[in-house]
Amino acid sequence: MGLTGLDIFKQLPKTNCGDCGVPTCLAFAMKLAQKQASLDQCPHVTEDAKTALDGASAPPIKLVTIGDGERKLAIGNETVLFRHEETFHHPTGIAVLVDDSLVEEELAARVAAVGEVNFERVGQTLRLDAVALQGEGDAFVKAAQVAAEKSAVPLILMNEDPTVMGKALEACGGKKPLIHAATGENVEAMAALAKKYSCPLVAKGGDLSSLAEVSEKAQAAGATDLVLDSGARELSQVLANETAIRRAALRKRFRPFGFPTITFAQADDAQDELQQAASYLAKYAGIVVLRQMEPWELLGLVTVRQNIYTDPQKPIQIEEGVYEIGSPDQNSPVLVTTNFSLTYFTVEGDVEASRVPAWAVVVDTEGTSVLTAWAAEKFTAEIIAEKVRAFDVASKVEHRKLILPGHVAVLSGKLEEELGQEWQVIVGPRESSGIPSFLRTSWAS
Repeated sequence: MGLTGLDIFKQLPKTNCGDCGVPTCLAFAMKLAQKQASLDQCPHVTEDAKTALDGASAPPIKLVTIGDGERKLAIGNETVLFRHEETFHHPTGIAVLVDDSLVEEELAARVAAVGEVNFERVGQTLRLDAVALQGEGDAFVKAAQVAAEKSAVPLILMNEDPTVMGKALEACGGKKPLIHAATGENVEAMAALAKKYSCPLVAKGGDLSSLAEVSEKAQAAGATDLVLDSGARELSQVLANETAIRRAALRKRFRPFGFPTITFAQADDAQDELQQAASYLAKYAGIVVLRQMEPWELLGLVTVRQNIYTDPQKPIQIEEGVYEIGSPDQNSPVLVTTNFSLTYFTVEGDVEASRVPAWAVVVDTEGTSVLTAWAAEKFTAEIIAEKVRAFDVASKVEHRKLILPGHVAVLSGKLEEELGQEWQVIVGPRESSGIPSFLRTSWAS
């Protein structure tokens, strides 16, 4: 269990200096106990106090990093069961399984393909995160060498023989792969390898009780960065175990479960695999390993992940300004919209579909849609006119016509007053889907 606020208060300097950003040491102690502050915010805490409070200041689920370089994968460090309580911070890693039975050329191509998967959605780049390599004996060691050379993403090495794993790590240990897995039979040897190569280690159990035992033994043997595998593979049991692990870590501060988890979607059908993997994303996998790489399956899964790990209190947004859609010139239409990413990229896609190049005046509405921003008085005639002048839209076009979203047609008269007589405000379609037809048939410069 974590320390109480009063337990923490006893270790603080009790100066009430406010340097931590909180008026009193007692108030800071209460925030620390509730995981709303970190101990390093207090510049006057002693080293002895830091040692005593280490358990209280440590996150309930440890942050674990897999791999090195630009594409390294960080998982864990979550603090809530439900996103609406705060937010989720470190998106679930998505890995694809590769078997050492593939011939070298096929294995190299599949490994490289995982790192090349790339989707663009609402201004964000969505990618896969790891290659999970499984196999036995010398073939596994050789495959690990090939994967280390060809993979742009971190590796998960799946073999429970410490001797074989040791040989594989000699070839690629410098890339800090995730070692899968320590079990009740090999935990000391696997923990020694993890410590030697400074690699994270999977602790695997047959059930939650044995998982806790393996986790404790691995930590005692010096493996501090763990990922938990409950051993379950059936959907219902995986979800039950994932929920129990998360609750034990967050609510009970049960240290053997204070680590991220790894799950495996194992359906033969890609659609079933997608449904399994999406369920594991929601409850509460740190890594999901897939067997297949169907593009539509991957797109669906990374989209689900993006939605789950988008902070509900901070909508995805783009910078305000004037954007070029296509290759607009001085005769091209000028549309006004908000900086909510989903709104802007929907408008952008529909303008591109019209094949009429256009300018888009994007107004900062703190990431809210047109109607929401209008209702909150963040998308008013005064604000739009100010942005048109600030962005010097008049220098980009010869005409003086501005297309306003149809849902806020009520602003048209006031906007013309704010812009002056030289500007004409045109009311566009209510829905973005009407933009192609509108631009092709109604626009005239």
